[in-house]
Amino acid sequence: MTSPESQSPAPQPPEPESKDRVYRSAPAIAGGVLLLAVTGWLGIDAVISGEGRTPWLALAVMLLVVPLVAAFTLRPAVYAGDDRLRIRNPFRLVVVPWGQVASLRSSYSNEVLTESGAKYQLWAVPVSLRARKKAARREMRATAQARREMGRDEGRGSALGMRAGMDAALGGDSVSQGPARAETDRIMDELRGLREARHQAESARGEVTVRWAYEVLAPAVAGAVLVLILVVVG
Repeated sequence: MTSPESQSPAPQPPEPESKDRVYRSAPAIAGGVLLLAVTGWLGIDAVISGEGRTPWLALAVMLLVVPLVAAFTLRPAVYAGDDRLRIRNPFRLVVVPWGQVASLRSSYSNEVLTESGAKYQLWAVPVSLRARKKAARREMRATAQARREMGRDEGRGSALGMRAGMDAALGGDSVSQGPARAETDRIMDELRGLREARHQAESARGEVTVRWAYEVLAPAVAGAVLVLILVVVG
């Protein structure tokens, strides 16, 4: 019989790996599904009821259009992990370690700039000027409501009155919600915060890698060649 001291300790279960944060554009996905449904409906109808070269032309057009629609609507995504940022754009997959990210910039598009000066657009996080204007109007209404609340509650002090007004206008705790921001701007704020936290980490070092999406390019090019051949021959 072995003593308790001689027994080996039970193996500890491995710690679960942190999952990447995934950012995608819901309107783009919805639009892509709709476009694919319409393309499939028209294409299959042309294949079934078409005559002559029409069925072959319909198949060639579908081979060209379907990968492009999927590439620009369903494929784009941004994966933000503890060590790297993966950017899945229509025709490329870019992996940028946080140590190589110089800045994240927002203007008319959201972009990541690397230490080497390269620039990559975040297709999955599109800029919406309409959403920005809506957030600005909401912020203006919150400020006006805060001023009214501050005037009604002078006994609590101007600072507390302003905070109470912001809470009432935003519908919750102003500390937790913060100023009104567009959804994509909030996403960029999260990515900037993650970059600041992980930029100097040893595990976040490495080189930027870029891989072309041949699974999208190959069928699209084949479809374009087939359409050209059928048009020239026909």
